[in-house]
Amino acid sequence: MATETRRASLTSALFYKEPMAALDWLERAFGFERTMLLTNPDGSLAHSQMSFGDGMIMVGTEWSERHQSPVSLDGRNTQTIHVHLDEDIDAHCARARAAGANVLAEPEDQFYGDRTYRCDDPEGHIWTFAQTLRTVSQNEAEAASGLKIDGWI
Repeated sequence: MATETRRASLTSALFYKEPMAALDWLERAFGFERTMLLTNPDGSLAHSQMSFGDGMIMVGTEWSERHQSPVSLDGRNTQTIHVHLDEDIDAHCARARAAGANVLAEPEDQFYGDRTYRCDDPEGHIWTFAQTLRTVSQNEAEAASGLKIDGWI
């Protein structure tokens, strides 16, 4: 009897000028794991998927004027990727930096209870990593931030 694998409800697809190099780098720097790799007869990437915890990303090649890497768009991004960690965020940041990530914001505790850092990969995709350090109530978050918050989880 075949078992069905649960797919992520929401998945981001990232386009790279050099997608095969990106796959290697994402494994080394961030700890992503390849779960699917489709290659064309010439060995170029047709499609890939990578997992991290219960999440997934797709990594692909540039394939149209509207599907390009930030490195081909003078560094412009229209989105960032947010990854929640169960592991030590400071160690994760050090691993990413050692692999060549450009750290844009050092690990820092946030008013909502997470510790976060932000970096970009070799082609300019911006990544934010977070680790929950403590549970914060809505009242505590509002008091610490000075913001009015609706819809607190």
